[in-house]
Amino acid sequence: MKAAVLGSPIAHSLSPYLHRAAYAAMGLDDWSYEAIECDEAGLPALLDGLGPGWAGLSLTMPLKRALIPLLDTVTELAVAVGGANTVVFADGARHGDNTDVYGIVAALEEAGAAPPRSATVLGGGATAASALAALRELGLTEATLVVRDPSRAGETAEAAERLGTALTVQTFDKLETVLDADLVVSTLPSGAADGFAGLVASRAPALFDVVYAPWPTPLAQAVRQAGGTVVGGFAMLLHQAVRQVELMTGRTDVPVEAMRAAGEAEILRRAARESRPSPSRTAGNRAGR
Repeated sequence: MKAAVLGSPIAHSLSPYLHRAAYAAMGLDDWSYEAIECDEAGLPALLDGLGPGWAGLSLTMPLKRALIPLLDTVTELAVAVGGANTVVFADGARHGDNTDVYGIVAALEEAGAAPPRSATVLGGGATAASALAALRELGLTEATLVVRDPSRAGETAEAAERLGTALTVQTFDKLETVLDADLVVSTLPSGAADGFAGLVASRAPALFDVVYAPWPTPLAQAVRQAGGTVVGGFAMLLHQAVRQVELMTGRTDVPVEAMRAAGEAEILRRAARESRPSPSRTAGNRAGR
């Protein structure tokens, strides 16, 4: 059976390492998992071109919202969130689901984070909508969303309405006024939250940062140094992948720890590679001395 992760860019994805580790531990020797570069424009043709033998797909940016109209069935959760990150092929149909919500809830619970009574979410994309759904599952029916441009948060605001979450939208220039919350969730890409690290650390007792590499982010490091609880994006990525493997294989004996070990090993390998000076840089440094 075949499976893959789609997105653009996709070369950095850890999903192949997680899923392949699961297949190996589960004895699924005839299963494969690859990473395929695909943008929104190319998604319909790619789906149409998949032949028999495909079990499912994982989807990342920027495809989660674009996928919905291309599916035959969609879970209520994915409809409410407005984005699907999982396709399961069964009975000649495409079935869509959202496992990001499960991943966020599982990551927070694994870290022992107390269910928040208030939360502020940074960013307004598809992952922010999943974060609102996760907070809803934890019992939170209101939240604050912080974005650069409120006009671009329309889809996430609509998701909040479908979820029954009362949403207040604020801009980053007013960030200081909305940090009196039990939990800050950053769905911003790597580097985008660096400038707010000190401010968030001074006010937030707990942080969930969806970035998993490089880790820790300046934001996570600042909150941790201030004594706050920090949950990283790798835990979310791991647990959403666990749920995807369950859905695609139909099995519940998914080896979480084998997947965790494979993902962590690859993160460490990449960090070591990136910290290693290139030959040209080494030569330059020696010449400078």
